[in-house]
Amino acid sequence: MAESWEGEVMGGSEKLVVEDGLREMAKKAAWSVSSCKPGNGVTYLRDDNLDTYWQSDGAQPHLVNIQFQKKVKLQVVVLYVDFKLDESYTPSKISIRAGDGFHNLKEIKTVELVKPTGWVCISLSGSDPRETFVNTFMLQIAVLSNHLNGRDTHVRQIKVYGPRPNPIPRQPFQFTSTEFITYSTLR
Repeated sequence: MAESWEGEVMGGSEKLVVEDGLREMAKKAAWSVSSCKPGNGVTYLRDDNLDTYWQSDGAQPHLVNIQFQKKVKLQVVVLYVDFKLDESYTPSKISIRAGDGFHNLKEIKTVELVKPTGWVCISLSGSDPRETFVNTFMLQIAVLSNHLNGRDTHVRQIKVYGPRPNPIPRQPFQFTSTEFITYSTLR
């Protein structure tokens, strides 16, 4: 999987591979977009079909808004884009913003995509090693520009991952085997 370091992502990965410690967080979120062509709406970002896509309609930036009912920890945003199929519709510069709502979004990451084909992984962690996730009510993905100066954009899938919670509350260690979990508390 192509990962973003500071600023630029090359390529992409045909297969989505995610760490075991992460889970998909956006299933229960409210999704909206700034615009869409008829028949290419926001539902196509979440349908798990790489042949469908969201297509924006109008002036840039093109926005995807993901709102959660409660504050969530987010660690990675993964997009499926395909320069070979979409050419000038493929995003080339993306900004990721987080906040409590539309009123206080702050940019946390800007990434340049260079002819990506496949799954592109964008880490939300900061430059400080202690900043491994973003704690937020809302995430906004803004397509700032497209390849070949294209106007509208195609994004085929978006997934958002956060850390998997510890299965045992108030337990500082994460036990992995059934035997350890059985003896993890005193009675």
